[in-house]
Amino acid sequence: MINLEGSYNGWIVFLSFAIALITSYSALNLAYRTSRSKGNARLGWLVVSGLVMGCGIWTMHFIGMIAFHVEMPMTYRMPTTLVSILASIMASLLAFYVTMEKKTTRARLAAGSLLMGTGIVAMHYTGMRSMESDILHLTYNPLLRGLSVVIAVLASYAALYLLKKFKENSSSVMFKWLAALLMGVAVTGMHYTGMEAAEFWCVSPEYAVTGTLEGISPALLLSISLVMTIMVTVIWVALYWERHMLRRLAYNDALTGLPNRHAMNQMFDEKLKLSEGSSVLYIDLDQFKLINDTLGHDMGDLLVREVAGRLGQFVSRGRAVFRLGGDEFLMIINDLRQEHIETLAAQLLEELRRPYWLEGNELYVTVSIGISYAPRHGTDRSSLLKAADTAMYYAKSLGKNQYCAYNEELAHRLSRRMQIEKGLRTALIQKQFTTYYQPKWNDASQRPIGFEALLRWEHPNLGSVPPDEFIPVAEETGLIIPMTRWVLEQACRDCRAWNDKQGVKLGVSVNLSAHVFESRSLQEMVDAALARSGVDPHMLELEITESTVMYHPSEAEEQLAPLQKVGVRVSMDNFGSGFSFLGSIDRISFQTLKIDRLYMQDYESPSKRAIVGTIVMLAKQLDIELIAEGVETESQLEFLRSAGCSIMQGYYFKRPMPKEEVDVWLAGLSA
Repeated sequence: MINLEGSYNGWIVFLSFAIALITSYSALNLAYRTSRSKGNARLGWLVVSGLVMGCGIWTMHFIGMIAFHVEMPMTYRMPTTLVSILASIMASLLAFYVTMEKKTTRARLAAGSLLMGTGIVAMHYTGMRSMESDILHLTYNPLLRGLSVVIAVLASYAALYLLKKFKENSSSVMFKWLAALLMGVAVTGMHYTGMEAAEFWCVSPEYAVTGTLEGISPALLLSISLVMTIMVTVIWVALYWERHMLRRLAYNDALTGLPNRHAMNQMFDEKLKLSEGSSVLYIDLDQFKLINDTLGHDMGDLLVREVAGRLGQFVSRGRAVFRLGGDEFLMIINDLRQEHIETLAAQLLEELRRPYWLEGNELYVTVSIGISYAPRHGTDRSSLLKAADTAMYYAKSLGKNQYCAYNEELAHRLSRRMQIEKGLRTALIQKQFTTYYQPKWNDASQRPIGFEALLRWEHPNLGSVPPDEFIPVAEETGLIIPMTRWVLEQACRDCRAWNDKQGVKLGVSVNLSAHVFESRSLQEMVDAALARSGVDPHMLELEITESTVMYHPSEAEEQLAPLQKVGVRVSMDNFGSGFSFLGSIDRISFQTLKIDRLYMQDYESPSKRAIVGTIVMLAKQLDIELIAEGVETESQLEFLRSAGCSIMQGYYFKRPMPKEEVDVWLAGLSA
C-alpha cells in the first residue's frame, strides 16, 4: 500500500469557513426565534434551524473535501453520504431542541453541545467513510482524532453559551456573531483536524495519479449544489413566512381575527377611492361595560369574538369589517346608495341583537350604528370616521339599538356638546353656577315649608344652558360629583341664612345623581356641608330618583342610613314614573314622596286620577309626606285638593328664583 499525500486549495478552504460562518449565523438566528415563539410556530422554527444547521455542516464538510487533493481520483458512495447529512440534521435538531428555552440551564447547555459536537463528528467521519473503496483505505491518528472531537464539543458549547447570552440580552448582537464564529470554528476546526488525523492508503499503486479538481465526483458536486439550494430556499421561505406572520399580527386583531385599525388605515390610504363614493358604518355595542363589570372580562372577550363572527357573515366583495378596539367595529362599503346602506344597517341590528349563548349565559346585546358617506361627509379617513362616530353617539342618545346617518345638525349638536363639556370644567373653577330655589307650598297653611335647590348655568357664549342638557354631560364626565358638592354647601348656607332671618323652619332639598352613590363620597359631602354651614341636619333633604333605588339599592341604603340617623331627610323624586314604583318604597325609609309631574300634565285622565288617589292613600297609611310636582293651573290645584294632597310645587305658586329673590319673597309673605 502507498501512503498518499494530500494538499489544500487555500481559496476553497476559505470558502468552506465562510459557508460554515454564514450557515451558523443563519441557524443560530433561527434558533433564537424558536425561543421566542410558541406552539406550532416554535416547532416550525426548530425544524428550520436544525435543517439549516445540519445542511450547512454537511455542505462545509464536502466543500472542504473538494479543497483537499490527493494523488488519485476521489469517489463517494452516495448512500453513506446521505447517512452523513441525516446525522448532521438530526444532531442539530436535538441540540437546538434541548437549548431552545430562553432560560437554558447548564445541564441542558452541556447536553446540547454534546449533541451538536457528536453530530459534527458523526457527519464528518461518516462522510469520510463514504470515500473508502477497494483501492482506498483510511486510518486515523488517535490523538488528532480525539482532538477533533474535543474541538467540536467545546466550540459547540461556547457557541450555544453565547447564544444563550443573546437570548437573555437580545439588544447585544455581538453575542450572536460571536456564537456564529465559534460554531464555524467548531465545524471547520473539527473538519480540518479530522483531515489531519486521516491517513490515505492506496491499495493498488497503479491507480495513483496527480489529483485534480476534475477527479471530484460530478454526483458529489450536484449533491452539494442541491443541498445549498435547499438550505437557501428553506431560509428564504422561513423569513418570508415570518414576515407574513408579523404582517398578520400587525394588521389583524388577535382576539377576533378581523383586520384591525392599522389595516383600516391602509385600506383608506391605498385602496379606497373616496371621491368615487363609499360608506362607513361605525358599530358600537350598547352597555358593553356592564357585561364586563358583571360577568368579567373573559365573558366580554367571548362576546366580542361572537359579534365579530356575526359581522364576518356580511363581508363580501366591496365590503370589509374591522375591529377598532374594545367593543368598536367599522364596516367600509364601496356603495353610496343610501337605501342599500340603511337596509344593510337594519340587517346588522337584527342579526346582532339575537341572543348570545356563552358558557351557559344567555345574553341580549344591542348595537348603535353611525353612518357617513364619502364624498358627501369628507374625502379623507379622519373626516369620515369623525362623522360616523358622531352619528353613532347620536344613535345612542336616541335610545340605542338603532342606526343614524350623519348630517350637519349632528355636527352642530356635537360642537355644542363639546363646548358644554369644556365649559363645565371652567364653570367649576370660576364659580359660574347659580343656585335657584323653588318653594314647596302647603295649601292648608298657605305658607312654604321649604325649597328645592336647582342648579342654573349661564355659559359665556351659549347663554343659559338648561339643566336637562348639561347635567347628563356632567354625569358622563364625572363632573357631577364636584358639582353636587358645591350645590350641597351652597344650599345649606342659604338655608341657614333664611332661617336666621325669618325665624321659621324652612328646609332645603338637593337632588342626588346615581353617580354620587357610585363614588361613595356622599357621607363626606353631607358632613362637610352641614359642618361649614351650621344648619340643622333636619333642615336638609336629599332627593333621589326611583331609578337610583331600583338599580343601586344596596349602595343607596348603605350610604343614606347613617345620614338619616342624624336627622337628614330622604325624598323619592319623580315617584310613579318607573315600572315598579310601588315596590320601591320599602327599600329605603323615605320621609317624602314627590308625585311625578306627568300626572299633572294628564290629570283629567281617569286612570291618572285613580293612580294619584291610590298614591295619596298609600302615603297616609305609611305616614309619608306627599308633594305633587308640576302644578301650574287652578284646575290642577283643585284636583289635588279633592284628592287629599295639600303640599305642592310648581309655577302656579312660584318659579325658581335666586337667593336674593327668596329673601324678598319671604319678607313679602311675612308682611
